Amino acid sequence: MALLEVKDLSVRVGDKDILKGIDLSIDRGQVFVLFGPNGSGKSTLLKTIMGISGYTITSGEILFEGRRLNDLSIDERANLGIAMMFQHPPKVRGIKLSQVAHLLSEDEARIQELVERLNLGYLFDRDLNVDFSGGEMKRAELLQIILMQPKLILLDEPESGVDIENISVMGKVLDEYLRESGASCFIITHTGYIIEYVKATHGCLMLDGNLYCVGNPQKLFETIRDYGYEKCKECTVRHAE
Repeated sequence: MALLEVKDLSVRVGDKDILKGIDLSIDRGQVFVLFGPNGSGKSTLLKTIMGISGYTITSGEILFEGRRLNDLSIDERANLGIAMMFQHPPKVRGIKLSQVAHLLSEDEARIQELVERLNLGYLFDRDLNVDFSGGEMKRAELLQIILMQPKLILLDEPESGVDIENISVMGKVLDEYLRESGASCFIITHTGYIIEYVKATHGCLMLDGNLYCVGNPQKLFETIRDYGYEKCKECTVRHAE
């Protein structure tokens, strides 16, 4: 049984249909990468899996370890072992990063190890994400996610607003967690930088709310880089015929 199964999933936001009959499965220990242009529905898919409000499932279902998620709240899904790094995480005044970290874990040695590796010491006693740069927010998000010890991590453009050096730092910490824990990961990426550090096993392309080209993520990224998104779609259509 796959860890995550998305079956014939269609999703509407407001009065607009965004996802159109998505079928996808992620096995335990698998790292799955999703490519696609802005507005194609990638973030909608991750937010629907996480249970974010405003995303209405009009057909299909989402299963996690065989359990149907459609009607579960965000906290219920988190308690099952799903965690998400947002592209634009919220700023929380009055709550320090250190407080959140200690709520998530009682292992002080592990917290301090991750704080040091992610270079978060100077941010640890500051209000969560308040006046943080893009890279600082993403590193703080990764700290929280790893302390949660999830079975499935959803990453919405982890490289967004992050310089090359910090992508390397984050990528190495994430890859180590995935290898040691056996957790799975579903990554949205535009640049492909993250897959230089995280050993992705599967990839696919999303265009206009549909999935195309399920296969080797590195080869798929090279094709997108060389020929563009629409060329991938044309290739898939020819193979389907």
